Parts: sequence; C-alpha cells; structure tokens
Amino acid sequence: MADKLALTVVTPAREVITVEADEITAPGWEGEFGVLPGHAPFLALIRSGELMYRIGEERHFMAVGFGFVEVLPEKVTVLIETAERLEEIDFERAMEARDRAMEVLSGKQVDVDFEAARAALMRALSRLKVAEKIRGIPQRKMKI
Repeated sequence: MADKLALTVVTPAREVITVEADEITAPGWEGEFGVLPGHAPFLALIRSGELMYRIGEERHFMAVGFGFVEVLPEKVTVLIETAERLEEIDFERAMEARDRAMEVLSGKQVDVDFEAARAALMRALSRLKVAEKIRGIPQRKMKI
C-alpha cells in the first residue's frame, strides 16, 4: 500500500494541480468526505465548496465548483467545473459576485435564471471561505 495519494485537479480550461498528498478532503454532494492512501475505490459528485489536501503537516486549500471525483487506492482525480487555489482568489471580486448573486436571488428582478444565480452564489461563497484562510476574516453563515 502506498503512503501517498497522487492528486490531480482538472477543469475544462486547465490542469490546476498534480501533487503527491497525504490526505484529501472534498465537498461531496452528500457531505464532506476524506481520503487517505489505500482508500476503497469510488466515484462521487462534488458540489461547490472547499477542497483541502495535506502534504506533511502543510494544508493547501482551493475553492471548487461542481464536478466529479474518482478515488482509487493510490490516486484521486477531480474533474471540476472551476477550481482556484488559495493564492489565485481575488477576495474583492468574490465579494462582488456574492452580492450580485444575492441581489438576483432576492426576487426583485424579472426573467432571471435562479439556478444559475444560486450556482454563482455557491461559487462566490466557496471562494470567500477559502480566502478567509489568508485574510483571517470570518464569513457569516448564510442559508441558501
């Protein structure tokens, strides 16, 4: 049994990361799940949220959109709509995206795609959650 996991995160636009990790946690459709080397194989849906991978004692974070994950005993592949590493997140832009999506979801506009607005809000909240790790700004809980 290997003592590391080969983690690859890919979006339609690019390969975001390929690393050897000791542990991975991801936002599954049914809730967050963790993977260690030697894990039983499975496929799962990923929802918008925070993906974490640990290398030694160092934890790395990224905001991810919707997609899929394939877990094998020595390899995890994440095929995802969007992914941004912590250092790539523009905090102010994420705040603006959150505010725009909340305005659309408030119901004051006509002819809007509420599902698209909800997905945009989820992506913005994921970015803000990850960005708070650098900025130290706690995000308030929101009901969606």
